[in-house]
Amino acid sequence: MRRRYLCGAFAGVLAMAAAPATGLGASAARPAGPHAQGKISVMRPLGFKPVKHMRAARVRRTNDLVYQGGVGGIGVETSPRVYLVLWGSQWSSDPSGESTTLQSFFNHVGGSSWVNSVTQYCQGVAAGTVTCGSSGTHAGNGVTLAGVWSDNGSAAPSSPTQSQLAGEAVRAAAHFGNTSSAVNDTVQYVIATAHGNNASGFGTQYCAWHSSTSSSYGNIAYTNLPYITDAGSSCGANFNGLGPNAGITIVEGHEMAETITDQFPNGGWLDRNGQENGDKCAWISSGQGASANVTMNGATFPVQSLWSNATSTCVLSY
Repeated sequence: MRRRYLCGAFAGVLAMAAAPATGLGASAARPAGPHAQGKISVMRPLGFKPVKHMRAARVRRTNDLVYQGGVGGIGVETSPRVYLVLWGSQWSSDPSGESTTLQSFFNHVGGSSWVNSVTQYCQGVAAGTVTCGSSGTHAGNGVTLAGVWSDNGSAAPSSPTQSQLAGEAVRAAAHFGNTSSAVNDTVQYVIATAHGNNASGFGTQYCAWHSSTSSSYGNIAYTNLPYITDAGSSCGANFNGLGPNAGITIVEGHEMAETITDQFPNGGWLDRNGQENGDKCAWISSGQGASANVTMNGATFPVQSLWSNATSTCVLSY
């Protein structure tokens, strides 16, 4: 049985933000104005009733992912670097050990056969491209955990809005010294909120989402990563018998891979329904592409599969 309750921007989640997000279509310019918000790409929880998505621009008659032309020429992360931000003094409580799990995952995922599927997607090619081959500049699989910031000098907002999460991502860029667009064009900031301190809609409308925001440092790609185990089975606890903490790496792996292949939504790789490489393979419980424990550089993590244009299937290894 294949259960797919997947990503894409939708009105209910946008309504949670202090200001509505502005969509970035194919070949879109960088957002204008201070901290202008990009489109949210949402990972649905288990059991969420699917909604009809807007079709991606320049679609082809294919079930595969199609390049949308990039945002300011950027569609994928060529040398992906992850910065983990543990936002707020609330992180003094971490009952599920999510901080340790995330750091271990980021330290082992780079170069693994699991994340290698992203390398078939590229930028610097025409909008509408389905197969890169040797063309363009390809997404990289050498994911590195470039830094961890425990921003615990004060409490994070009790239910942060999109604008507040974006603001924290911009502060993280400054904290890590990433103050140019050339640097941030291949960086993603994971804004992790603590136990009991998640944004509105978590566990009922989404498990996590990624987006982008403009800044004086260029466009900033970031993920809103709630404290995943707070949502229980809705966001992956014991999914496919993978353990009570399985959702931590299933959900963050989903968002990380999507940011690599669609860094500033929606300028990267999407299918005709607006789904990204993680969306098309989320919450598969059996058969081809079912979520499983995968060994990465000597450590094992529960992950979902990722879409491969090369095989037109969901794969756990490429």
